[in-house]
Amino acid sequence: MNYQEAMEYMERAAGYGIVPGLSNVKELLKRLGNPHQGLKVIHIAGTNGKGSTLAFLTSVLKAAGYKVGAYVSPTIFEYRERFQVQGKPVSKARTARLVEQVAVEADAMGAEGLPHPTPFEMETAMSFLLFREKRCELVVLETGMGGELDATNVIEEPLVCVFTPVSMDHMAFLGNTLEEIASQKAGIMKEGAVVVSAPQPEEVAAVLEKIAGQRGVKAFYQVEKEEIKEGQSKSLQGQKFSYGNYRNIEISLLGRYQTVNGAVVLEIVKALEGLGYPVSEKALLKGMAEAVWPGRFQILSKKPVFVVDGAHNEAGALELKKSLEFYFTNKRIIYIMGMFRDKECEKVIAHTAFLAEHIITVSTKGNPRALPALELAELAARVHPRVTASDSVEEAVELAFLLADKDTVIVAFGSLAYLGDCIRAVEVRRKK
Repeated sequence: MNYQEAMEYMERAAGYGIVPGLSNVKELLKRLGNPHQGLKVIHIAGTNGKGSTLAFLTSVLKAAGYKVGAYVSPTIFEYRERFQVQGKPVSKARTARLVEQVAVEADAMGAEGLPHPTPFEMETAMSFLLFREKRCELVVLETGMGGELDATNVIEEPLVCVFTPVSMDHMAFLGNTLEEIASQKAGIMKEGAVVVSAPQPEEVAAVLEKIAGQRGVKAFYQVEKEEIKEGQSKSLQGQKFSYGNYRNIEISLLGRYQTVNGAVVLEIVKALEGLGYPVSEKALLKGMAEAVWPGRFQILSKKPVFVVDGAHNEAGALELKKSLEFYFTNKRIIYIMGMFRDKECEKVIAHTAFLAEHIITVSTKGNPRALPALELAELAARVHPRVTASDSVEEAVELAFLLADKDTVIVAFGSLAYLGDCIRAVEVRRKK
């Protein structure tokens, strides 16, 4: 099986139904020799900020000299970005071998009358095979959606369980209240693990603390937002923040929300040190400064400024609004917006539309959850007088540049599924 054949296989596998629970992925892993057992895992759940937290943490641990594996979803550019060792995606050849190895057992399960594993279950198994093969000393896992029933929750003895900010998202699967969603995500907690949480709404914090007590965790630490001191520089080169005894931590990731993710990582590092995984101050500073994560308030060009950000739900929209008001006060702003149908599109528009002079909508191609550009434009037009539906991401990018002058700010945001195409379109245009 070559890489193209592997991708075609995974696309076909997407047609299999979902069976709730962990029994299916456990059966698959059993047939593969239980590659997840023995891995030293930091497990991350939450609504927003999981990827950025993972990026900071893997960068710090790599700088400290550890061999680090990371399992990521969703990705921006390529499928194989899901599986990373030392911050680098696995090769196409190795990806194909992993797909083939897992496909043999997955197809055997189907032939025996068992539910065929879903792509996410198969990818989770692939990541564990890779990390065992590469002998990773530490593994950072990002849940796909929830926690309790997420395929990654087969990990029985995580070192640290992490909760980034929890908000309303995936309600069809996780529940209609913050308490219900928090309960699902809290399912990754295990007896003896250390828990680290970002600042949370009161109802979320109460659920996490209650379940932590029930599960018998080793310790529970929650970042206090009041302890995060953000720098006031509006430089687009990076930012600084202080937290507790840590002073003037430099990070290259922009967006005011990144200081919260950074503070969470500082707490994780302290927890790991207590578990026998020390990180020097030099490695910490180096790792935080060098962390990169595409698609999160990323600057693609300067004149005009072009920003891409994965704000796709209400909480993300509020954070994007805060960052735009901070970095681009009184600037002329043009939006490119693409959303999934099952997201809180109207709330995202309500929180952000007033900052834009013009809104251009796009569809995320090849995804059944995508909201057509025309429908998204109709929603935006209810609250904004200048909205244009575009036929493609490339056309939207070209139109945005035509409408902009050198002092304008173009902001493409929404579903991560189209941001890779947006980034490529800007890069192609810059090379002309």
